[in-house]
Amino acid sequence: MNNKKVYIAYTGGTIGMKPSEKGFIPESGYFKEQIAKLPEFESPDMPQIEMNEYEHLIDSSNITPEDWFKISQDIESRFEEFDGFVVLHGTDTMAYTASALSFMLEDLSKPVIVTGSQIPWSQMRTDARDNLITSLMLAANYEIPEVGLFFHNRLYRGNRSRKLDASGFHAFQSPNFPALAEVGTKIKVNEHLLLQEPAKKLKIQKIVPPKVVIVSLFPGFDAQMLESVINSGIQGLVLMTYGMGNAPSDDPALLKVLKSASQDGVVIVNCTQCYKGSVDMCGYETGHALLDAGVVSGFDMTPEATLTKLSYLLSCKLTTEEIKQKMQSNLRGELSR
Repeated sequence: MNNKKVYIAYTGGTIGMKPSEKGFIPESGYFKEQIAKLPEFESPDMPQIEMNEYEHLIDSSNITPEDWFKISQDIESRFEEFDGFVVLHGTDTMAYTASALSFMLEDLSKPVIVTGSQIPWSQMRTDARDNLITSLMLAANYEIPEVGLFFHNRLYRGNRSRKLDASGFHAFQSPNFPALAEVGTKIKVNEHLLLQEPAKKLKIQKIVPPKVVIVSLFPGFDAQMLESVINSGIQGLVLMTYGMGNAPSDDPALLKVLKSASQDGVVIVNCTQCYKGSVDMCGYETGHALLDAGVVSGFDMTPEATLTKLSYLLSCKLTTEEIKQKMQSNLRGELSR
């Protein structure tokens, strides 16, 4: 028998829902009963598993930083007992959770793999079975010292992942970084891409819900709207800009609002609206204007990683300048620099 042990944190999501007259719903104990019937769990190749079904199963649309902390605490409390961890989660905010966990779980030395499904386990054409079984095999048998997101035969770095498709099985991609593992008839782990295993012991940093917002520019954007958002008392702003990080350079009102906010201690990070690519504020005058206003580059980070990283850093005891510096530094493989 396989002597590896994997801990499953079942937080909720489509994967474990059951059919009802009102559509698919979560129900306590239902998913545990379903997977107990799976013959693959009797295979000698299957690791020993323990599942913790959360008392309140979460629809991922309702996920909060408090839930991220609960998941982190759950993993930390069982960390020495298990070889790897699988977090079952809804797909809608899975990329946010995978990104947040990558920052909160400091000095992570074992695999933490977030997965779920587009169709519930109970249905004939479900993708849940393959996603769960392969995630368990990866968590048990491979030294992957980071948070990953596994979906449809690909293991991605959690903080590089984005949901691409609302209903397709190939729902997630990693636009600016290769897959950590590719699964076919064999499992191929791209070991050269993995983060190095830390020498320190795992610790967790709670994300205290800060006042951070994402604002996307569009033609005709009114600077007064942004000023209203900033005046609401925000601490951080993820500014979704055009192309390589460009914004209107001939709108003095917009640039004045950004510069004033930056001088007042609001951390403003430039993130591209493009699905793939990187911010380069020195490439065009329209980008350089943001640099002059005190905006820092998000390089090729996803919006999910940018938001959760900024929230994480604002929760640490850091100065504004330290946060700006770390936003532009590679902490968990979230950016290419």
